[in-house]
Amino acid sequence: MSTVTHSENTWQTLCATADLVANSGVVALLGDQQVALFYLPETEQQVFAIGNCDPKSGANVIGRGIVGHLQGELVIASPLYKQHYRLRDGGCLEYPELNLPVWPVRLNGEQVEVALS
Repeated sequence: MSTVTHSENTWQTLCATADLVANSGVVALLGDQQVALFYLPETEQQVFAIGNCDPKSGANVIGRGIVGHLQGELVIASPLYKQHYRLRDGGCLEYPELNLPVWPVRLNGEQVEVALS
């Protein structure tokens, strides 16, 4: 799992908050990596940043997945093989060996920012 730590983060703007769609995903580039941003305004964290590349298929489709709750976890279901990834840490419920990278993310005024190490 490739979670970025919170110590000494540098924050980078990925998009404007107006680019987000409630209860859905949008995809932005962070360097050469695609990041799926999920805006869930009714949750405590509100925004999640997770890798867009589905490790089972290799396709960049996670941003098109369906958000839900499964086994007490907030998850995104991959649109291809329907495996579920926890938004908090990128772990796959069905295949523990599969993980998506996640980044700390925040809303800063009108900007969506992710933390870099």
